[in-house]
Amino acid sequence: MTYLQKHALYPAQIKSMPQPDLGIVVVIPCHDEPDAVASVQALRDCDVPECAVEVIVVVNDSEMSAPEVKRQNALTVRELEAWITQHTDDRFQCFVLYHPDMPKKHAGVGLARKIGMDEAVRRFEAVGHPQGVMACFDADSGCDANYLQAIEQHFDRHDTVACSIYFEHPTSGEAYPAEVYEAIVEYELYLRYYVHALRFSGFPHAYQTIGSSMAVRADAYQKQGGMNRRKAGEDFYFLQKFIPHGQFSELIATRVIPSPRPSHRVPFGTGKAVGDLISTRAKYTAYHPNVFIDLQFFIQKINSLYYKNSKTDIVRFIDELPPSICEFLLKNNFYKKINEIHQHTANELTFRQRFFQWFNAFMVLKYVHHARDGYYASVPVREAAMWLLREQKIEVEEDATARDLLSIFREMDLVEQLNR
Repeated sequence: MTYLQKHALYPAQIKSMPQPDLGIVVVIPCHDEPDAVASVQALRDCDVPECAVEVIVVVNDSEMSAPEVKRQNALTVRELEAWITQHTDDRFQCFVLYHPDMPKKHAGVGLARKIGMDEAVRRFEAVGHPQGVMACFDADSGCDANYLQAIEQHFDRHDTVACSIYFEHPTSGEAYPAEVYEAIVEYELYLRYYVHALRFSGFPHAYQTIGSSMAVRADAYQKQGGMNRRKAGEDFYFLQKFIPHGQFSELIATRVIPSPRPSHRVPFGTGKAVGDLISTRAKYTAYHPNVFIDLQFFIQKINSLYYKNSKTDIVRFIDELPPSICEFLLKNNFYKKINEIHQHTANELTFRQRFFQWFNAFMVLKYVHHARDGYYASVPVREAAMWLLREQKIEVEEDATARDLLSIFREMDLVEQLNR
């Protein structure tokens, strides 16, 4: 049974045949967005890639959505359809899938992405191009002019099945009040701090997982069971299907520009964080440095576990760890799991690989929350970022602002990837 037969929720929704050289489909979930046309226009304004491009906008709302949301969505559909009529181009086609009144149990961004990405799979299958690239975007995002070309070239030149695309939120301008830009600076600093702190600890699978800034080949998407239907965090859970298994990469040759605007449409994420920061007038906090110092101590000893086969050896190993790690491992049946890994590995390298398939990004996040809640209270994100930069021997002025620190982390992200 094929992926679409088993997992697709709808039959084909676009009736026209794709261009024979369709190579990229950009999928955009759209819920209560006042200017979705601008995001589609930003994509159309991109430098033209060699392949044909399609954009699929999934306008959606729940059976429980407020009347004003439904009115906005209906208006968005009309505006997009009018834009499509005025911009006919075989090399860049846009389609609107309208899904109102979705069941409240599943309605949300994950389901909308899934609907669009499953349709993109059909488009690629229709022209016999199962390795076509699906890029995820948002209805309030922008991008650099080379966005489409960079995606095409990245997947042509690298042995990769999925990637995270470099992003930068706007941190100044006239589109939003100053407080919005101040909030997004702190939130993006937190995002970058967390990934760099994981890398500092030695965790091998630390990447950004932003829904508007990721892409995947259609055949790999099908192989891993497609997109989930989570109402938030769908991007994190989706990319974990690819990251631990290799052939995952970072694309830094272009830039996605996500919106910094506040929103309470999802229980967590950028819009929620910005809205909360503005309403509480608080400073954003980040996980305490000791969380990652303890994690680093543990990860540095992982390879030695390969040579510890008895329960006595493993108990002694755990006892020598920091309390935050020790308690966490005991709660998660560490001895049983290590015993299972031993039974399926024949050397130190495969032991390590299999270990991090268990101690993956989900498990690390569980540990981080465990350490935060029971051992190390969070600290202001500026304080945490200053610590991490200094640990990496990067000179930082004592009076450096969050904006200054964010600039340093952004540069680090670009330079690190160039050096890999």
